[in-house]
Order: sequence, then structure tokens, then C-alpha cells
Amino acid sequence: MTERARKDKQHFHLAARAVPGHSSTYANGGGMTYQYYDFFAGGGMAGVGLGPGWNCTFANDFDGHKADVYCANHDGGAEFVLGDVAAVTTDDLPGRPDMAWASFPCQDLSLAGARQGLEGGRSSAFWMFWNLMRGLGDEGRAPGLIVLENVYGALTSHGGTDFATLAAAFADFGYRYGAVMINAVHFVPQSRPRLFIIGIRSGVTVPSGCISEIPSPLWHPNKLIEISGWLPSNSAKNWLWWDLPAPSTRNTSLATLIEDDPQGVEWRNDTDYLLNLMVPRHRAKVADAQRLSQQLGRRVVGTIFRRTRTDPNGIKHQRAEIRFDEVSGCLRTPSGGSSRQILLVVEGASIRSRLLSPREAARLMGLPDSYQLPDRTNAALHLVGDGVAVPVVRHIAAHILEPILTTNGARAAV
Repeated sequence: MTERARKDKQHFHLAARAVPGHSSTYANGGGMTYQYYDFFAGGGMAGVGLGPGWNCTFANDFDGHKADVYCANHDGGAEFVLGDVAAVTTDDLPGRPDMAWASFPCQDLSLAGARQGLEGGRSSAFWMFWNLMRGLGDEGRAPGLIVLENVYGALTSHGGTDFATLAAAFADFGYRYGAVMINAVHFVPQSRPRLFIIGIRSGVTVPSGCISEIPSPLWHPNKLIEISGWLPSNSAKNWLWWDLPAPSTRNTSLATLIEDDPQGVEWRNDTDYLLNLMVPRHRAKVADAQRLSQQLGRRVVGTIFRRTRTDPNGIKHQRAEIRFDEVSGCLRTPSGGSSRQILLVVEGASIRSRLLSPREAARLMGLPDSYQLPDRTNAALHLVGDGVAVPVVRHIAAHILEPILTTNGARAAV
């Protein structure tokens, strides 16, 4: 155990903190059926997606602000333990869960990160989690299901070798497994592709409707198919093509989720500056939006990210790039000005701009308005941008996780 882990262990169980003055929105109790652990839990957004049929018996994150939000939204969060995952032991994990969920840190796998892969300072926390799963296996308490969630970069990091390492971890542990790439845009107006690796313990039956003999273009991009084809034999023999139905047509758009009276953000006074950062092609999009707004008699909403682009002469320029497809770009943690998504609200001749508000960001993740957010804008945006889209979790639970557990009954947890 590292020195940091030893220090964390000393204070580990001081962290299950209820937030004074807040009532619960998502109570952990009331006859829930399935038991699960939530690692790297953040504000418990995976649990919101799983829904009332699931009971979290252990949750962990090292961020105290996220711990407060988790507790505020999960009946006080008695199961939440704040601390480094390196300080957790199997003695801290109660019973035998039906599932363990892990949205492990993505900073070293994402395009926005340093791309150090699974050996990077943050994403290497995966191995701390996996050692706990192996420890549970040694004690005869391995979960029936293990779900990993991460960015698309987890598939392509180091040319696919990081993904192959994850695959080998499942196979060596005796789990059959497969991966799906799900973009939240199927459910909410946000482009947010994420990789989900779902493993099932040996001996647990997979209902026929949950798997397919061949990949699905909707859930299995060409890169995933390619990488799965060159996995080593031990990993390849345990591979499954998870099958999910196509979701219903989304009935929300970016404009429908925008607040009339936004909280936590102010209208900018430099909209002209943003417009001047646009190349002619993007300025034309704004002009088209103005005409459309006048024709429809309502506002048209677009989103802007600021980028650094290099011109043909090799000179770098800051650019503002706009999209008006009623879908927001992928929400991120607000680590810098360029990472903050800007709304451009067009109402005829009027063009106004402001940052996305915390509540709008939460709606773009599928969170209900009853979900309690931090008071500070940056803290709220960080929490939401670091989370998992709620309806995506529900889709996986409804069509893979719950059918498996229902089919196996008590056997899934034996």
C-alpha cells in the first residue's frame, strides 16, 4: 500500500456525509431488488439511471464536493465512503453484489487529456478497482456483472492496446464480456459517445435476447469491430456481442431544454467579439439561423466552442465554431475557458450569447430538475461534465443487466 493510501485509510470512514438541510430525491431503500457497488461514483448519476429497482450498498469517490451532491440526492448516502480507491479493501465491501459499476477516470484516455493510457496517474485507478474485484473473487463474492464506462478514447488509446488490456482483465478473471459504444444523442440533445464494457461472471446465463451472433452498426463502430478481431485467443473466446434495441425517437431538442431565466450565468457583452472570431462559413450559419428564427417566429439556439486553428500559412488563430443542429457538443469539465460551451440564442435580428447554465447541463445529461446541484456554477458544471448520461444507463439496465439478473435469479449472486 502506498503512503498516500495509508494516510487515506486512516480517515477513510469519516466521509459518508449527509448534507444538512437537504431531503432525498433518490432514496436507497423501499424494497429494491438488485444490489450494486458504484465506484468513482461522483454525484451518483449512474444510480439515477439504474432507478429504484437497484440498491447501492457501497459507493466511493475521492472528491468531497461530489460526495456532498451524492448524499444530497441519495437519502443521505450512508453507503458513500470518501477516499482514494487505493485505500479500499474488500472488508469495506458488504455482501455480494449483483453488479459493480465503475466510471473510472478518463483523463489519461480522452482526446483532451495527456493520452498516457491505463498507466496514467488518473486512469491507473482502474487497477485499484480491479484488484478489489479479484479480491472479492478470492472470497467467493465476485459480482455477477461488472460494467466499465469511459470515453471513446478508451477504445483507441495506444492504438487499441489499452482496450485489449481491459479485455484481458475480464477474460483472465473468467468473465465473458463485450463492449458497446452508445452516444447519448439517441436520448438527449447532446453528442456524447461513451464506451461501456459489460462483463458477466462465468456460470451466469445470458438470455438470448441480450446477445447477437454479429455486431450491430448502431452500437458497434468499425473501430470496435476491428480491435475485437485481433484480440488474443484467450480474450477473443470470451467475447460477446451485446444486443440492444434501437431507442425511441428523441423528442427533445437543445432549444426545449434552455432556461428562460438562467441561474448561475450572465448574458455576455462581447457577442460581437465571438462573431468576429468566426470564419465566413460559420458566420453564414448565424445568418441562416436569423432567417429561420424569423420564419418560425421563435428563438433558434446554437452552441459555440472556441478553438485554435492553423491557417494555410501556419499561423494559429483563435476561432469560434458554431453548430445549429439542435444538439449540444459534448459536455466537459470546465478546466479552462475554451472548454466551456457557449450558447448563441438567435431571435430574429437579436443575437445574444452566454455560457450554458448548470441546470441546462444537467438536463442535457438526462437528470430531472429535482436533482440537487452544487450552488457554485463551476462545481455544478464539473460534476455534470464528469458524469454519465442517465437515460443511457437506463437503456443498458433495461435491456441487458436486468434481463440477465431476472433470468438467473439468486444464481447471479452465488
